[in-house]
Amino acid sequence: MTGLGTPQRLLIVDDDRANLESLVRIFEREKIEVLTAPDGKVALDLLRRERVSTCLTDLMMPGMSGLDLLRAAKTVSPETEFILMTAFGTVEAAVESMKEGAWDFVTKPFKRIQIVRAVKRAMDQQSLVLENQVLRAQLQETRRHRAIIGGSLPIRHTLEMIQQVAPSSATVLLLGESGTGKELFARAIQQGSNRSERPFIALNCAALPETLLETELFGHEKGAFTGAAARREGRFELADGGTLFLDEVGETSPQVQVKLLRVLQEGEFERVGGTRTLRVDVRLVCATNKDLRAEVAAGRFREDLFYRLNVISITLPPLRDRKDDIPLLAHHFLKLYADKNQKRVTGVSREAMEALLGWDWPGNVRELENAMERAVVLCRSDTVGIDDLPPAFGRGGAEVRSLTIPIGTTLEDIEKSVIRETLTATRGDKELAARLLGISTRTIYRKI
Repeated sequence: MTGLGTPQRLLIVDDDRANLESLVRIFEREKIEVLTAPDGKVALDLLRRERVSTCLTDLMMPGMSGLDLLRAAKTVSPETEFILMTAFGTVEAAVESMKEGAWDFVTKPFKRIQIVRAVKRAMDQQSLVLENQVLRAQLQETRRHRAIIGGSLPIRHTLEMIQQVAPSSATVLLLGESGTGKELFARAIQQGSNRSERPFIALNCAALPETLLETELFGHEKGAFTGAAARREGRFELADGGTLFLDEVGETSPQVQVKLLRVLQEGEFERVGGTRTLRVDVRLVCATNKDLRAEVAAGRFREDLFYRLNVISITLPPLRDRKDDIPLLAHHFLKLYADKNQKRVTGVSREAMEALLGWDWPGNVRELENAMERAVVLCRSDTVGIDDLPPAFGRGGAEVRSLTIPIGTTLEDIEKSVIRETLTATRGDKELAARLLGISTRTIYRKI
C-alpha cells in the first residue's frame, strides 16, 4: 500500500511510441512522476516492482490488451487506479472496463486538458481511498488505545524520560517484565514525536515462527514460497515515515537479526524472494523482558544489533513498585469492562480494594486488567466484592502458609497464633477460617 505522503506515480502504457512520448511530455509539465511501458507485459512487471498510483493504458495493444492488463494488475497492485484509452470508443468497451474496475475511459483523439483532468481525478480518488484506510486504522487503534494511567513516582519518572526521548529519532529499547504495558509506552513515544500523524505499526516477534516473522517484517514477492500468490508488503514498508514497534525482539532468530541490523544501519532491505533494494524511513522502538546482555554473552543475540537497539533504554516499573496507581487502574478497567459488558457496576468494595493492594501482581497491569474483567463479569451487584476477584485473592483460595511455633509455647497461645494466621490468609473471612480449622465461628470469636 502506498503510504500518505508518498509521491504519486503515473504509469503510461502504449505501443504507439509517438503517442507515448507525447503523453510523457504532457505529464512531466504537470510535475507528475511518469513511468512508461511499450506493452502490457512490461507494464505488469513494473507494477510488481514499483508503487504506481494510476495507470493510463491503451486498450487495444498486441499481446496483452489494456483490459487484460487491468485484470492481471488487480492481483499484483490492487491499489492502482486504471484509465483506459482507445480510438474505438464504443459503449460496450466502456461498460466492460468499468465492470472490471477501471476508474475512467477516454477516447482518442483527446484534448490535453481532458486527459490531465482524468488522471488527476484518479490520483485524487486513490489518495482519498488510502487516507480513509489509514484513518480507519488509526480510529480503530484509538478505540483500543488506553492512556498511561497513574501518578506514582516511578510512572512520573518514566513519562518524563519518554517526553525527553520522543522528539528525537533515536532507537528506543523498552525493558521490564511482561504485562507492564510496553506497547502503550511505545505509542506514547510516537505521539510525542514529529511522526505522530504517521503510521504506528506493532508486531510481537514471539508470536510467529521464524519463516513467517521474516515475511511479516520485510514482505515477500509473488512465488517466493509455496502459497505466496501475490506480492505482499511487510511491516517496515507499512511503517514508512512512522514508527515500528517490535515486541519481544529478543526472540528473533540470527537470520532475522542480520536483516534488522541492515535496516538500522542502512535503512534498506529486500523482500523475501526479491532482488530489488527498498529504502524506508522508520523510527524503531523495541521491547523485551529478556536480559539482552546475557543473551549476547550466550551467543543467542548479536552484539552489534544489541548496541544498535540499546541507544536509549527505558526500564518500565512493575506494578508492585507503583501500588499507588492500583485504585486508579482498577476503576479504569472496571468502567471499561462494565461498559463493554453493559453492566451497572460502579465501584470496588473496601475489602476487595485491600486485596488488590495486598497482591504482588506477578503479571503486572495485564494481570490486574484480567482480574477486573473477571470481577465485572461475575459481579451481581453494583460493587465488586472480594468474592468477585480470582480465588487467590480471598475466599475459596487462601494462600498456603506455614507457622513456626517455638518450643515451650503454651497451647492457648498456639491456638491464638494459628487462628490469627488463618484469618490473615483468608483476609478476615471468619467463616472460611473456621471451615479450614474444623471449628465453629463462635470458637474463633471466643479464642481471640
